[in-house]
Amino acid sequence: MKKIALEEHFIAPGFEEYCEPTVADLDRGVYEQILTRLRDFGDLRLEAMNKAGIERSVLSVTTPGVQIERDATVACRKACQANDMLAREIQKRPDRYSGFAHLPMQAPVAAADELRRCVQDLGFCGALINGHTNGRYLDDPMFYPFWERAETIGTPIYLHPADPVGVYPAMAGCDSLKHAMWEWGMETGTHALRLVFNGIFDLFPKLTLILGHMGETLPFLLWRFDSRARIYGLNLKRRPSEYIRDHIVVTTSGMFSNEPMLCTINSLGAGRVLFSVDYPYESSEEAGRFIDNAPLDNDTRAAVCFHNAARVLRLGRS
Repeated sequence: MKKIALEEHFIAPGFEEYCEPTVADLDRGVYEQILTRLRDFGDLRLEAMNKAGIERSVLSVTTPGVQIERDATVACRKACQANDMLAREIQKRPDRYSGFAHLPMQAPVAAADELRRCVQDLGFCGALINGHTNGRYLDDPMFYPFWERAETIGTPIYLHPADPVGVYPAMAGCDSLKHAMWEWGMETGTHALRLVFNGIFDLFPKLTLILGHMGETLPFLLWRFDSRARIYGLNLKRRPSEYIRDHIVVTTSGMFSNEPMLCTINSLGAGRVLFSVDYPYESSEEAGRFIDNAPLDNDTRAAVCFHNAARVLRLGRS
């Protein structure tokens, strides 16, 4: 079955130094293989897509990118360069690739301008933000100009994991829980909940947020969010579950298992789950095989694999 995948990564020249801390614990041979695939826009990537039945990949800079850059001027310059590079690669294979903008969130107005440029001039279909920016989370009022622009343009924002500001005390002394093992899911799910509980979706009611990894555990906890919000007397206009169901869509990236997928579909609805791989950190072939054999009816499978992404990202259907 044809597919669109939208958590698929690349690396721009000069971005290796940003990436190094997130892969420091990997075997160097494994890292070099990943780096080779991150740099490739040709045979390696296309072969992986073909084996999985992926017609189109939406490409994004691998975490964390310029969001850990301390100099806002440098971040603006390098984000623009990465986006221009991606646009050139998409022009070579517009039938197979689309793009998410990489943004210098240190400068929210500049990030809003770059989002507009990438969507309107370069033809990108949204942006992917790698978590917090030097400790500032996206519910911070400094980001309101950015959210206003994203809402005006009508483009979705993918909230992708990144390392937390510091080590969670409960993880101290247990390095095996770092990064993608557990830390990133906790960090990213919490970041998304900050947007819910601190009123971002009330201020900007047309926003769409995308979360990977089956929603970073949020779909499994909707009842409890509602129950605790009521008990604690939180002053929200709607139940937390309503914000999540109305404003958040999720992808299957890095979660190729029937049980969480079926729970997520039951929790959010089949129209809010989108296929993805997390290439090259996960196997495209394994991801494709998983979704092709999942216990779904044909209409649901087609929606998850292709039609939901085409709708959310406003991609032309092939």
